[in-house]
Amino acid sequence: MSHKGKNSASSAKGKRPAKSNAESKAEDVLQAVVLADSFQDRFKPFTVEKPRCLLPLANTPLIEYTLEFLAMNGVQEVYIYCGAHTNQVEDYIGRSKWASSSKLSPFSVLQFVRVADARSVGDVLRDMDKRSLVDGDFLLVHGDVVSNLILGDALAAHRKRREASAANIMTMILHSGGPEEHRTKTHGITPVFVVDTKTQRCLHYDEMNPLQSDHYLSIDPAIAEELSTEFEIRADLIDAQIDICTPEVLALWSESFDYELPRRNFLHGVLKDWELNGKMIYAEIFEDGYAARASNLQMYDSISRDILGRWTFPFIPENNIFLNQTFKKHINNVIIETGASHAHDAKLQNSVIGTDTSIGSGSKIINSFVGTGCKIGSNVTLENSFIWNDTTIGDGTTVSKSILAGNVVIGKGCLIPTGSLFSYGVQISDNISFSTAAVLSTVTSTGKQVAKDTNLLGPDSNAAPFYDPEDDELDDEDPSRLQKSLIYSLANWNLSTSSISTFNSDDESDDDDDSNLLSADAAHSSRSRLSSFASDDSAGKMSFHADAVHGLLDALRADSGDFDSAKLEFMGLRLANNASDAMMRKAVATAFTRRAVELVTPEHGGLDASKAAERAFTACKGASKFVNEVGVGGGEPAQVEFILSLQRALQHYSKGQEQQQAKSATLLPAMLQQLYALDILEEEGILGWWEDARAVDGESMAALKEKCKVLVEWLENAESEDEDDDSDDDDSD
Repeated sequence: MSHKGKNSASSAKGKRPAKSNAESKAEDVLQAVVLADSFQDRFKPFTVEKPRCLLPLANTPLIEYTLEFLAMNGVQEVYIYCGAHTNQVEDYIGRSKWASSSKLSPFSVLQFVRVADARSVGDVLRDMDKRSLVDGDFLLVHGDVVSNLILGDALAAHRKRREASAANIMTMILHSGGPEEHRTKTHGITPVFVVDTKTQRCLHYDEMNPLQSDHYLSIDPAIAEELSTEFEIRADLIDAQIDICTPEVLALWSESFDYELPRRNFLHGVLKDWELNGKMIYAEIFEDGYAARASNLQMYDSISRDILGRWTFPFIPENNIFLNQTFKKHINNVIIETGASHAHDAKLQNSVIGTDTSIGSGSKIINSFVGTGCKIGSNVTLENSFIWNDTTIGDGTTVSKSILAGNVVIGKGCLIPTGSLFSYGVQISDNISFSTAAVLSTVTSTGKQVAKDTNLLGPDSNAAPFYDPEDDELDDEDPSRLQKSLIYSLANWNLSTSSISTFNSDDESDDDDDSNLLSADAAHSSRSRLSSFASDDSAGKMSFHADAVHGLLDALRADSGDFDSAKLEFMGLRLANNASDAMMRKAVATAFTRRAVELVTPEHGGLDASKAAERAFTACKGASKFVNEVGVGGGEPAQVEFILSLQRALQHYSKGQEQQQAKSATLLPAMLQQLYALDILEEEGILGWWEDARAVDGESMAALKEKCKVLVEWLENAESEDEDDDSDDDDSD
């Protein structure tokens, strides 16, 4: 690997000077764009205060693995986009071996890129195109990639295809996971690739999930008929989203301003419109080696286990590849860093222990990762857990498959159950036990100090249960909900993985091809084999809901603004995604509910429920008319459905702090009363909802309905008085 000079860790302010022709054509100058972002953030509450790429994986920040991967593959110029907490990442890099002052850095350029108001990966890549920072082939990766793949052959194949045709714009690096269970196969959302068996050209991309109502994969017939090719449908591939790209890729992002995600939007869209744009994307499928992304907590856990299992070699703790580490492997696959100590009767097994950590007598550390400077008391049990730096755990405490972030203090005799997440600096008192997984933080989702919940966490606590309002923007059937916790579970949906069919249908149970492959001939001969596979328009539905809620919220937060532009954008989204009336109703209800809930929080004025409801529906000119025409849009049945949507949206706020729960619970009657006063809801609609069995579907729904009892009784009495008045009028006649 050649070095052209010192690297730069300064932020990009404008376009980099253009290279000479000879330099730009040099094949040994490989560039990389690192998306060290928090888009689709599934690491909350930890990432409220720290960037995801600096979270410790086996006691080493995630971004170290990514940069080592790039260095071992000959990358010389690196451009990093950080998003939130950019200053923290810049400070870390500035003190690392990657810094410009370090002679150990393999990069000739390391530059940070700041993109104002970026809301998606697409925004970042469109900005990269404007800056012209990359002018040759480049690797596009995320800052949470852990991989030991050597890309030399894949790069050579990509360059050969590019030289053959400028239409060959991208090569994806995929890894075969095989038909069996594999720890680093993603849960919840399964990527599906249709690949030409001869050329490795990717012909189609889709995603499936267990929450889909229909289980079909829709493939363009031209793939089989016009291309006359054999292809495989692969649902077994592990996608770490490592892509070899030409600058044309960035240009395509710029042309498609609505693309947000690399796979669900960009890849799916380019392949779907291949006849129009003529662009080709290929897949290099590795059978050996390792590649995975710590893109959510479940993958974080899986990759950590793979590191202990040495699947990521040479990136394992005892190799001390990263600076200033002194790990040594001991019996029972325990890897301990110099400076750590433990009592002679402590039981350690299959774990990593950082320097300056002490472990007391009788304690058990099994399948766990303990950071530096931790104090583990006597008779403590840690199983399948992650304890980050400078955390203290009191005597007799048990922690099961949980994450305790840095500087956490757990009292004596506590019970921390499976799936718990304690963010930075959380303290809880002695003898605190949780019956279910607890998610605690000292700050809110906006970074403000919480009102500590001493009733739940004891007098010494400084924390409270963490609540993320963004969860309420997710559609109830959004599969990303399945990846928001440390534990993958379908229990809340009453589903099992058997809901996702394999390619063999019941009608073809005697077919011996039970792998995740399907040839073109089979596609022609058997409709039933395709029909057992899953893919409806769920990606579009999820995109519509999130985009619609965001757009409406932005308009509502402006308060005094005009709602007409928001309505136009909403209706445009509806047409683009072919959204149903039910999807529109759900998005409208979610947005207005979210705004009302915001208004009762201290951060937004702490209004009482009636004033919050009034402001949500009337502060913006045209908002109430929009709700009437688009959200409700009909008589009694439509009104019942809209109220149910409001109720379902509100039930998510039962996870907040106690004071917020109380205010949020009174919002439903306040919103119904406001909508009644605005003549959007009628008596028949509200009373019809009250009698609907779906209004008590679950404990939280029933509790919200009960809050509306006074309003319903008032309506019933008013209706009765009207009938009496009518009767009196008849008598007088």
